[in-house]
Amino acid sequence: MTDVLIAGSGPTGLTLACDLARRGIGVRVIEERPAPHRESRGKGLTPGSLAAFAELGVAERLTPVGQRETVLRKYFDGAHISDTAVGDGLLIGQWQVEGALRERLAELGVQVEYGARLAAISQDTAGVDAKLADGSVIRARHLAGCDGGRSTTRGLLGIPFEGYSAPEESMVIGDVRAPGLSRDFWHQWFSSEGGGMLLCPMPGTDTFQLQSSPERDERGELLPPSVESFQRLFDRHARMPGIRLAEAGWLSVWRVNVRMAARLREGRVFLAGDAAHVHPIAGGLGINTGVEDAAALARTLATALGGPAGTGARVTVDVPDVLDAYEAERLPAAAAVLADTAERHERVMAAVRTPGRGTEAGRG
Repeated sequence: MTDVLIAGSGPTGLTLACDLARRGIGVRVIEERPAPHRESRGKGLTPGSLAAFAELGVAERLTPVGQRETVLRKYFDGAHISDTAVGDGLLIGQWQVEGALRERLAELGVQVEYGARLAAISQDTAGVDAKLADGSVIRARHLAGCDGGRSTTRGLLGIPFEGYSAPEESMVIGDVRAPGLSRDFWHQWFSSEGGGMLLCPMPGTDTFQLQSSPERDERGELLPPSVESFQRLFDRHARMPGIRLAEAGWLSVWRVNVRMAARLREGRVFLAGDAAHVHPIAGGLGINTGVEDAAALARTLATALGGPAGTGARVTVDVPDVLDAYEAERLPAAAAVLADTAERHERVMAAVRTPGRGTEAGRG
């Protein structure tokens, strides 16, 4: 029996795994994907996350790769209006964060188990049985569902995901190359007609993360993301005919979701990160809230499994008062983040109608 089984190898699951493993707590990490991804996704770390990663021995692997200060270059109707420098964290791709965490986790003796899909959960007073899609069963004292906004763990537990979702996608996203476009700026184009496009140079790569209002066909239906659609959107918003976008390594869509789990614990099973809450991207708090969840859950599990240092005899019976501490801390925090990011999103949407304003309007 392992002490803690973690479902999901994103930043939340890997942070939790590193924190527990360094305390001497037995950990296994399963991941449904067949291999690591290389997608920029969430791209900003706050000072709080960097401090947490410093304690785990990870920050020193990230700071040489990431970028401390970023200049937002803002355009309106194709014309350059203003530049704003921001620098209260670290700009870095999510895949790079995950890579550094996996590297540290391997040093602690733990490897992510890929191609392992959670299929069923049962539990008793001594532990949890996690059945995988291949029929195998992993027995653990506790299970942490860190498996994203479409969490299998949350679904198997039947925990409601309360809140609301926008009726349709409001943004297309991707990683693209843009030869000839300056990488000294996070380019942000907005227009008097509404909508816009952002191209952020990702440190340590030759790609940009693209975010744009979606393209519609002649019937007003949303078109799926593609390099060809990205180019048409770029031509409309940026009006730089010499720039041709290429090699989209990641294509996705995004819609506003403001949701949180009705509870973060079911017996010996916990939810953390996007499995527990999803919210607007304004302010870049997604990864960082998950890191905070992981730190709180690590403290709770370390106490339940033998004291703050994570040493001593393993607890083999339920410890409600100890285990309740995680939800008591993080459920109100999640509610506050949802309210905060929803307000930030509205602030950004209103600000970018004014020439010279950009995503800085969503900062704290």
